[in-house]
Order: sequence, then structure tokens, then C-alpha cells
Amino acid sequence: MSYCTAIETMKPGEQELHRIYHDKHYGFPIHTDEELFCRLILEINQAGLSWTTILKKEAGFRKAYHDFNILKVAGYKQPDVDRLLQDAGIIRNRLKINAAIENASTILKLQEQFGSFKAWLDQHHPLSKEEWTRLFRKTFRFTGGEIVNEFLMSTGYLPGAHAESCKIYQNVLKANPAWSRF
Repeated sequence: MSYCTAIETMKPGEQELHRIYHDKHYGFPIHTDEELFCRLILEINQAGLSWTTILKKEAGFRKAYHDFNILKVAGYKQPDVDRLLQDAGIIRNRLKINAAIENASTILKLQEQFGSFKAWLDQHHPLSKEEWTRLFRKTFRFTGGEIVNEFLMSTGYLPGAHAESCKIYQNVLKANPAWSRF
């Protein structure tokens, strides 16, 4: 067995960075709301950019967004937005920054209503990609079809993160019993 074609066709300098994400994170379920929020924000910030850029800046995002503490991010005010707009360790895009803050507030409301962001996702699973996209667009900011698709594939709510011929596919399958509901 080999890796997914995307990994095999990357430049050698990018392969290791992507291989770590591919082998240990992509498609595997996430069990904490903070890490789900992290993945959502990273996917939103990837829009228009390469995933390589996002992976290289992940530590910067974690630091800038208080390790994706949802309560803290939801409470950000204009000085925080100004700080983020000056932070070269992240993507300095006002729309994406505002979306992170508003989406954190939305997740707090989902936590109140459903117990957690994960429980909200679980309650809606399984949905088709189109149904998920409509739900996310209604619920969150800056969540178009590709962002929603990648977020859900990367967190195990939609299949397709790995080709069946990929040597990581079986690991993801074992870690993700939800795939049996597709």
C-alpha cells in the first residue's frame, strides 16, 4: 500500500509536513470542542491559500487565538482584532478574523443548547455534503461548500479523506466507527 496520491506528488520539502498531518490527523475523529474549533478556523483561513501555508502557521494560530479557547475568542474585542491583524504568525484577513470570533460565539450557543459543538455535529450526522453545507451556512460565518467539505472530511464526518488504497485508510476506519453510518 502507498500514500494518497496528493502526498506522493508533493515536493519533497512539503511531503514531511503534510505526511504528519495526513498520517495522524486528517480524517481522524476529533473529540474536543477546542480542537474542532481549531480545525474549523484553520479550514476557513485556508480559503484562497495552500494547506502548506496553514500547516506552517498552525503554531502561530494556536498562540494568537489562545490555543482556540472558545470562550476567550468569543470575547475578543477591537484591540484583539487589531492585534490579530498585526500578527504575521497567522493569516491577517479581517473577514476571517471576524468569522473566528463570531463562530466562537456561535459555538458557545451550541454548547448551551446541545452540550458541546461535537454533540451538535453528532446529532446532525449523517448528512450529505449539500445538507451539511446548508446547515453550516445557516449557522456559521465564512463557511462555503469547500470549507465545509474539508472541515467535515478532516474531522471524520464525511468520507473521502483517504483513498482506500492509502495505508492510513484502515487506521482512520478503525478510529471512526461513524463511517459505518454513511
